Amino acid sequence: MSIKLGVPSKGRLMEKTFDWFAKRGITLSRTGSDREYAGAVEGVEGVDLVLLSAGEIPRELAAGRIHLGVTGTDLVHEKLPRWEQQVEELEPMGFGEADLILAVPQFWIDVDTLEDLDAVSAAFRRTHGHRLRIATKYHRLIREFLADAGVADYQLVDSQGATEGTVKNETAEMVADITSTGETLRANHLKILSDGLVLRSQATLWRSRVAKCSPEDKAVLKALLDRFDG
Repeated sequence: MSIKLGVPSKGRLMEKTFDWFAKRGITLSRTGSDREYAGAVEGVEGVDLVLLSAGEIPRELAAGRIHLGVTGTDLVHEKLPRWEQQVEELEPMGFGEADLILAVPQFWIDVDTLEDLDAVSAAFRRTHGHRLRIATKYHRLIREFLADAGVADYQLVDSQGATEGTVKNETAEMVADITSTGETLRANHLKILSDGLVLRSQATLWRSRVAKCSPEDKAVLKALLDRFDG
């Protein structure tokens, strides 16, 4: 057996993850071509690198197929309904920061809070004969957030990309999405509700609570985690 470490397989998230580990004396690298999801770990014995999409890592942690994984807070909270029982948050990594927010068209001048949204969504249904549509890929988090806020008259529309454009394209009336600077929202004439922050997210190192560990694996895991404390 060995400790399996899952990290994002491409892009800035992969590069920044590699840098984060390098600063702690552990070298992660891709092996083979860009199309091959193979990797190597140097600087600590008994650790295998598993390259996955950031969205797959929560599932693999929860299934116990990897022991450690790097992915966003938003993805763990969205994909794992009982995440506290399945994974442990070890360390926020200081990059990949973004906020999951609710945003409405800027011309909705009377809508600035969740209370306003509740009122306008009820009026919208009476006027248009269907519920106000919110484009998002974060269905569970948004449903829970709006339930807590007492907003009920809406429907979620699945959006896996270019969410901010759905209002302009008239496939949704508002959006719930991740944003880091807000520039894309402003470019699409959207504004964040003043109390519409759902979750602050960043790249985080997680440990699976269910992955099997031999005594040797536990020793490797301890040695690895001691490196991070330093």
